[in-house]
Amino acid sequence: MSTTIEEIRDRAFGHPRGLLGRLGGMVMAYGNGATERHVVDVARLTAAETVLVVGPGPGVGLQLAGQRARVAIGVDPSPEMRALAEARCAAEVSAGRVRLAAGSAGRTGLDPAAVDVVLSVNNVELWPDRADGFAELLRVLRPGGRLVLSAHEKWLPVPRHALAAELTEAGFTDLQTWVWQPPGLTAPLAAQFRARRPE
Repeated sequence: MSTTIEEIRDRAFGHPRGLLGRLGGMVMAYGNGATERHVVDVARLTAAETVLVVGPGPGVGLQLAGQRARVAIGVDPSPEMRALAEARCAAEVSAGRVRLAAGSAGRTGLDPAAVDVVLSVNNVELWPDRADGFAELLRVLRPGGRLVLSAHEKWLPVPRHALAAELTEAGFTDLQTWVWQPPGLTAPLAAQFRARRPE
């Protein structure tokens, strides 16, 4: 039985597993690194905050969030990605500043109002149910907490302003959206969103 391009892409990036998943993690660490750093900068994390990183992949943004915030929690459905992130964040994990768990945008496993900030880079297009994901992220944010989300604009599941409308429909407020050009001649434009849970 032959393997399709879609199956290969899913094993490497969608639901990383096995050798392809580990190779995909290396590609993600290189290709997403600048955007991960930018999103953490946009979030303006403080040392008193708890941060949820949805789908941290190999852990570039998770490590940086763990260095800036009180604690960063990464939830990822892929055991391979959690292992790569744990290895990258070993110092932060051992200091109690980074925690990793199996989970997803729609099933974080966190208590209500447990985090101050939610970060997501290049994974909203993989969520099986965006409405469910946005509802869960709103639930786990504290009142006044903020969401910063980024995704390759050309791979968004819907146009950027339609995704912004979905965030508003889910209950987020103070929504801002823009595009950002990551460094590099071939880097695709990133659609970015910042919003809050109402007080």
